[in-house]
This record gives sequence, C-alpha cells and structure tokens, in this order.
Amino acid sequence: MKSEKKVSPKFLLGSILFATNTYAIAQEGIVDNEAVLGTVNVIADSIPEEIESKISLKVDTTRIGKGVQAIRDIPQNVTVMTEKLLNDRELDDFRDVLKFTSGVTFQAGETGEEDVLMRGFSLGQAGDILRDGMREASLITRDTFATDRVEVIKGSASMLFGKGSTGGVVNQVSKRAFFADYYQLEAKIGDGRFGRLQADLNKDFGKNGAVRLNLMTQSADQWGSKDNRNGVALNWRNLLGNGHELMVDLYHLKTDQRPIYNHPWLLTGNNGELNRKIVPVLDSKNFYGFRSDYNQTEQTVVTVGHTVKFSVDEELKTTLRYGKYERDLWASVVRFANASLQPDGKAVSLDNMPTDATVLTRNSFKGRRGISDIFQLQSDYSNKFELGGFKHHLMAGVDITHENAKRNNNNSGGSLALSDPLATTTVGNSNDGAYRADTRTWIYNEFESQSIGVYLQDIVSLSKQWKVVAGVRFDRFNADYYDYVSTNSGSRADNLFSPRFGLIFEPNTSSSYYVSYGESYNTSGDTYQFSLGNFAPGSNNEKAANTPPEKSRNFEVGGKWELFNQRALVGLALFRSEKYNERNTDPDTAATQMLLSGKRHATGVELSFAGQITPRWEFFYNHTWIPDAEIDECNESTCTGNAQREGDRPGLTPRNSASAWTTYRIDNKWRVGLGMTHRSEQSPVGNRSVVASSFTTWDAMVEYQLHPNTALKLTVTNLTDELYADALYRGFYSPGEPRRVYLSINSVF
Repeated sequence: MKSEKKVSPKFLLGSILFATNTYAIAQEGIVDNEAVLGTVNVIADSIPEEIESKISLKVDTTRIGKGVQAIRDIPQNVTVMTEKLLNDRELDDFRDVLKFTSGVTFQAGETGEEDVLMRGFSLGQAGDILRDGMREASLITRDTFATDRVEVIKGSASMLFGKGSTGGVVNQVSKRAFFADYYQLEAKIGDGRFGRLQADLNKDFGKNGAVRLNLMTQSADQWGSKDNRNGVALNWRNLLGNGHELMVDLYHLKTDQRPIYNHPWLLTGNNGELNRKIVPVLDSKNFYGFRSDYNQTEQTVVTVGHTVKFSVDEELKTTLRYGKYERDLWASVVRFANASLQPDGKAVSLDNMPTDATVLTRNSFKGRRGISDIFQLQSDYSNKFELGGFKHHLMAGVDITHENAKRNNNNSGGSLALSDPLATTTVGNSNDGAYRADTRTWIYNEFESQSIGVYLQDIVSLSKQWKVVAGVRFDRFNADYYDYVSTNSGSRADNLFSPRFGLIFEPNTSSSYYVSYGESYNTSGDTYQFSLGNFAPGSNNEKAANTPPEKSRNFEVGGKWELFNQRALVGLALFRSEKYNERNTDPDTAATQMLLSGKRHATGVELSFAGQITPRWEFFYNHTWIPDAEIDECNESTCTGNAQREGDRPGLTPRNSASAWTTYRIDNKWRVGLGMTHRSEQSPVGNRSVVASSFTTWDAMVEYQLHPNTALKLTVTNLTDELYADALYRGFYSPGEPRRVYLSINSVF
C-alpha cells in the first residue's frame, strides 16, 4: 500500500518541486523532453498517493465506483478534477467547480427551489453531491480548501449510491494525512477587497501516525455583496499493524455571504411570442439589495473510518459519520419598477433602456432556513480473486442513513409598501447601505428519514481483453413528515432495486471500450422536505409525499484511451438518459397522489481529456453535447401556459457545454495558462417562451518562480468581462461573475 511507505521529507519536497508544473522543473533549466519525462515518472512513484493530485491533471484510479478501481474499468464517463486544476483555475468555491463541469446547469431560486442539474436532471436537491462517497445535505455553500480532487461520474448511479443519481454524482475527495512532513501556505488578494489565506500542513509522527491540518480564512467585500469564510479540516491516520488502519476526520466550514439574489432581465420580442431572448443589462457587480441580506451556512462533520487489508487484493472499509448542516437565507428580490414609478413615466424595455435614474423595486424578500442532522454508516468490501477459471473483482457493501431535517422555505418577513423609502432604489445607486430589521419568527416542517441499502457488483474477466460488469442494489427508504403549521403528518416507504450492467473490451493496456446500462430512482419522500406550506389532506404537498418514486435509465457506449506515452487520459461516450415515469400533477383533485405519467430523454456525447501533451504542455477539456433532448409525454393539465410542453426541449438542458484549461511552461521560471468555459442557449425550467443566450468566458494565468519552493501567480477570470445569465428561474436570472483579478503567492517548506 503506497501510504505505508516512509518517505524522506527532503526527498519528498525535492520530488514535488521537480515534478509539478507549479515549481521549477530543474534549477539548470528545461532539459530534453524524454529526460524530463523519465525523471517525472520515477519521482511520481515515490510521491504519496495523497498528494499526487497536486502535481498532475491525470489520475488513473478512483474510489467513486466503490473500492479502488482503475478509471478504465468503470463503464461510464468519469471526469476527475485534481487539486492542481482547482488551484490553477482559482476554484475555491465548489460552485465554480460545478460550473466548469460540462453538462451542469444552475436553477436560480424563488421558493426554495435552487438546484444544480446534470444533463438536465436534478443533482443538488436529489442529494447527489457527495464527500468521500457519502451524501451531504443539500443547498449549502461548499469550499475546496480541504479537497484533494473532485470526481464526476455521469449517468445512472443508483446501484452505487442509492436513490437519486440520475444525471450522475459529484464526489469531493478529502485531503488525507500521509507519512511524510509537508507544509504549504498560500496567500491571495484580489479586487472586490478579496483576501484569502490557506494552509495545508502534514506531520508524520512515526508510530503515532500522521496528521494533516487544512486551514482557510477568506474575506471579500464584492462591491456590496460579500463572501466571508472560515474553515478547518483535521485528518489523523494511524497504521495499527496487520493491515489495519484507523482514520479520524473533523471538518468545519462556516460562511457568511451577502448574495446578489437576482437581477431583472429585459426580453426581445413581444408578449406571447416564443424564444424571446433574455438580455442582461445591469452590471454584474452591482448589488441592489439590503445590507441586512445574508446567506449563512455552517457544517460540522465528524468521520471515523477503519480499513483492514486482508491482502493486497482484499479489503474491508467501514465509515461512521455524523454531520450537522445549517443554512439561513434572507435576500431581496430586485425588479424594474412599473412605468408609473419611472421618472419618464415609461416602462423599461429594450426600446427604453435603463439609465442611472431608472427605479428598481426591492420590496419583496425570500427567506428560508434548513437544518439537517445526518448519521451515516457505510461498509464496503472489495476482493480480487479467481473462481471458476475467471478473475473476479467483487465489491459488496451496506450503508445506513438517518436524517432529521427541519425546513421553512417561505419566511420572507412580508413585503414593504412601495411608499416606503427603502422599497426602491435606482440603477445608479447600487450598494446604498439600506438596512431592514429582522423581526421574523420561525416554524418548521420536519422531515425524518431512514434508509438502508445493500449492493453487490462483480467485474468478471472473461479473458485478457473482455470483462463483464454486473451489479444490483436494494434500498429500503422510509420517511416521515410533520407540518407544525397545520399539525398534519404522514409517512412513506419504498423498496427500490437498481441494476447495473456493463461489457468492457480492453485490447491493450492503453485503451478500453464499453457498453453499459443502469437504472436510477428519485423518491418523492425527498421532494416534500423542500415543499412550501402545509400537508393538509388533498393538498399538492400531501400528494407529492404519497407518490411512488420516479424511475430513470441510462444507456452508454464509450471508450477511454491513454495517449502521449500514457501522459494523458481521453474519454468519449455516447449516452441516452431517460426518465420514463416522471412526476406530474394529477388532474383528478380527489386523487391521493400525483401521476407518474411523464417521460423525457436526453441523448448526447461526452468528451474528456486530462494530462500532458508534452512535459511542458498540460491540457484539460470536458464537453457535453446533447443534440437530442425532449419531453416525450406530459400531463395535459400541467404542460400548459409557459411551462414546457410535450415535444419541447427540457429546461436547463443546453446543447453544448464545455470547459477547457491549458498551461505551458516556457522555462524554469515562467508558466502561462488559458481557460475557456462555454454554455449554449437554454430556457429556464417552467418558462418555454424565454431563452438565455449562449456565453463563453475566458480566463488567463501567468506564474513566476521566485524561488525553487515559492511561486507568484497572477490570474484574471472572465477576461472580457462577459455579461451573462448564469442561473435561471422562470422570471429572473442570477448574473455570472464579473472580471476578477487575483494575485497569489504559494510556498512549500
């Protein structure tokens, strides 16, 4: 096991400084490519696996598929974003990581419905964002200060992770302690009064194990909005002998933000027309809300893990986790005022563009709070052996989750009268410091669930070239809810089976081809924890709670290749994702549940590339192309008005989304980088008449080596200061980040 090797601190430091593009390849200067490549390969074999992510864009193995697996043995598209990529692109906010993941889109929030989607299917509310293979609570702010890498598996993954997992899952891999001394510090400043300090400190205590401490503090006054964060992550590991390892992990993150909740849009065309283009006109920096607006989140997670390796090929890993997650949002909704309130008496439009004197209203508010306590126990067994003349890689496991959640998604504190001086402002008067006292009281809906899942998967090597993957999972899901407003309560129980099949052909050590099929479920019990109002008999909330799970399936054909002397990994996949009994509102008001009569699909191609083209030139690219996406069947009572109808393309499902990043080392002092993010046009969910235009943003980086172990880096994001709609809702949008300039210094000692 790599992590058991004791590595000389001086050799480790020298190896990292040589191998990574962040530090000088050699004091003497760049030597010929083959010599550099050979040295990097030798050194990489001696670097602990826990920090390989710091020096490369390419990884060969992952645990996202349960147990340690070669990526080429997973019959689905897998994209891994290493710490090196996160640092190069200044991806401190996990939301930015998702933004640079192709196929991911964002739904803005009005009534607690903020969500992240992958291939047009829910990712955020479905609970498909994981940390170390275990689910986190939804709708919280996440940071990457303690993240080693981010792994994305696309397509149905319920066999691996249980309910949800329709469009895929995103897994944050935590930084783990390793057996060598290593200390890294980073300081970063930027416009918008941005400042961030970060430390990654690892200490080897010999027989007493190793400890890794990650610390982060951030302060940002972003022209009126703000983003302050403090985080600490402590990981302790001890090799107990006889193959046993004990791990304890403590993670705490507290954020205090003042968000730009929304900007109003202008539209081309006339009322009633289709494909009216959304036109953002307000500067994305401008904050028009109240100084009292906030989005505060806090998460505290304690994890204890035990791993026993019975042999090189057989291990049992058991993890116990408790997490407490809290989120509290109170934000102003900004709109263009009606014509009667405008100084010229005319409505704002593309023919009457806003000026500094144009009046904005901010008299309505959105307030919601969520508190989750989640207990999880997970045990995964992995073994490689021969039986019946075939090689097997068997993976089996059980996981148990108990969640207690309290939700209030509609506590705005009431609207202000338009006659109130605080209720309006003007375009030219952003960040005016207005304040509204918070006098709200809170009553919650309570949601409690228990689930137990068991899974079994076997990868059978039929020959040196052919492998069969077959797996199945069973989940028992129980949920209870209680409405403190109307004192109604109820419960729901579901039994879920999730199969997965795949066939892999590996003609050589550098390529693999596969076909796969998987099914997924979205339980209705997960939905009503986000519902508004009460659960009175006959209400839509009660019907939702009584509705059986939605079902989805994913077909995929693809290949993976190691190119450029195995310095780069390329993946290509053709997929079809179908939700074939989607939840719809039942037209019979006497019914006790909603109909599962809807159907939609998304068919497309995934392309990914990660690694080195030459020892000087690194490249990362991921692209999702969905030329065919359609609502196939839709309940007539709900698919009317502005909502997407049968035959329409689903909302938040752009045809193309892509992200690229490349760096080139000019010499032993200078390194430059360039990045691109693109998303083609898309409509909001629930509004078929409007379309957000496509956008492309560019990022750039220049890095200078001050010293063999210290680098200075200048980064500019959104170089052209593109104004675009990032997250969409039916009647407004959230703007994308404006141009930002960062200067950072990074040192290892």
